[in-house]
Amino acid sequence: MTDQKQAAAALATKPHQRLRLSAMRGEHVGILSVITGLIVWQIFSDYVVANPLFLASPMQVLSALVSLASSGELWPHLGTSALEFALGYAIASILGIAIGLLIATSSFWKSWLQPWISGLYATPTIALGPLFILWLGIGIWSKVLVVVLLVIFAVIINTEAGIRSTSERYLEMMRSFGATRSQLFLKVSLPSATPFILAGLKLGIGRGLIGVVVAELFGSRLGLGRMVGASADSFNMPELFAAVTILAVSGIAMTMGFAKLEARLVPWTKD
Repeated sequence: MTDQKQAAAALATKPHQRLRLSAMRGEHVGILSVITGLIVWQIFSDYVVANPLFLASPMQVLSALVSLASSGELWPHLGTSALEFALGYAIASILGIAIGLLIATSSFWKSWLQPWISGLYATPTIALGPLFILWLGIGIWSKVLVVVLLVIFAVIINTEAGIRSTSERYLEMMRSFGATRSQLFLKVSLPSATPFILAGLKLGIGRGLIGVVVAELFGSRLGLGRMVGASADSFNMPELFAAVTILAVSGIAMTMGFAKLEARLVPWTKD
C-alpha cells in the first residue's frame, strides 16, 4: 500500500513539474530573445547606421539612463508618468469591470449603454488630448482622462465577452442543485470570465502607456512624454531612447506580472 501511495503521489506531481519546467523554458527563451535583440540593435547602430543622430545604441542608452538617474533629472519625469498611469489605469479597470458586468447581466443596460460604448470606442481619443488639456489644464488629470478612455473599453468588452461565454451546461447543472442567482454568478460566471478580464487588463497596459506619453506630448511640465518631446526637439537620441526603454520595460514587467497572476487565479487555463 505504501508503494502504491508513493506511485500515486509521484504521478500527481508530474503535471506540476512539467508546468514548472515549461515556465522555466519560456522564461529562458524570453531572456535569450531580449539579449539577441540587444546584440542586433548594437551591431545595427554601430555598423549600419553609425550615426547617433539617427539611432542610439544600447550602450549609449544605458549611459544616458545612468546619467539621468545620477543627476536626479529622471525621477520627477518617471514619478509623474507613473502616477498618471496608475490613477488612470485603476479608474479604468474598476469602471470597466463594473460596466462590463452590468451590460453582460442586464439587457436593459446593454441596450442603454451599447451606443455610447461603440461611439466612444471609435472616437480618436488621442486627438481629443488638446481639448482635455483645455478643460483640465496641463496637470495630471488631463493625462489621467486620456488613460481612462484608452484603457476602459478593452476592459469592458473583454469582461462582457467573458460573462457571456459562460457554459450554459454548467449553469444548468448548478440550477439543478438549487443554486441562487448570486451563487451562479460567483461560482460559475465570474470564474469563467476571469481569464477574459485579465486579458482586457493586459491589453490596457500598452494602451495606457501610449496614452500617458501622447497626452504629455500635447502639454505637460513633467513626464516621460515630455522627456521624449524635449529629446526629439534637441535630437538627443540617447535620452529619447532611454525614455522609450523605460516605457517598454515597464510594459514587459506589468504584463509578466499579470501572467503570473493569471497562473494563480485561473490555473485551469494552463495545459
